[in-house]
Amino acid sequence: MNIKHLILLSLLSSSVSHAASTIKTNTKKLPDDPTRVVTELGVTYSDNYDTNSNSWSLTGSIAFDPVKKINVRINDDGSEWRIGGSWLFDLGIVNFNFGKNEFDNGNTQTNYSVGTFIPLSYFGFEPLGIQIFPTIGYNYNDGEEVCDTNSSMSKCYEATPTFDDTFMMVSANNQSGYVGAFALKPLTQKFTLIMATGAGKGTNDYDAWWLFGGLSYKIAEKQTLSTFTYMIDNNYGQEKRFGITYKYTFN
Repeated sequence: MNIKHLILLSLLSSSVSHAASTIKTNTKKLPDDPTRVVTELGVTYSDNYDTNSNSWSLTGSIAFDPVKKINVRINDDGSEWRIGGSWLFDLGIVNFNFGKNEFDNGNTQTNYSVGTFIPLSYFGFEPLGIQIFPTIGYNYNDGEEVCDTNSSMSKCYEATPTFDDTFMMVSANNQSGYVGAFALKPLTQKFTLIMATGAGKGTNDYDAWWLFGGLSYKIAEKQTLSTFTYMIDNNYGQEKRFGITYKYTFN
């Protein structure tokens, strides 16, 4: 082994050692850190900008150990729900989810996904104190769209309506990949700014993007209150909401 190899090995060892030293335990992570593995329960109230309708949802996580948990979310009428699991590694967290969304236009989207969040703080990168978590993943969507059988532009133009109906539901499936980022910026010991954005592209001309912003307040050691607003736009529909979430952590 020559001197160049020794220098390279030394630099690599130093880099790995530094990265390992930056791994944060659950107790040192911010309450909204996506790599946090804890048991918690949350309640969310949200209002739809376009329809002036509101809803409640219940969210929860159950941690089996420091690296594994299951996650559940369901709204007040059961029309939207999500269930999945997370597995924490040194380099990030892997999430598996499946769930269902309903849009104001009547379209439905059943989604199966696997993705990961990678904390750049693992590599000692926190510009201006901002914790950044790049995310990348895969989606399979199995949904239905409302079609007007009388429209020449409709996907179901050649379909035969049931009885005298001029509208019908047609299958709309696709596969896609997505990329994005989630970021946390502590403002004080109590307040944290939350930001997220991302986009997806897939088969059957599927396109998607989302934008999220919020502010979290740490009420006590195990309690947080946060406000948020988000926008989602994909082939199934659009959604714009403002909401408030209360979360209690059990461990």
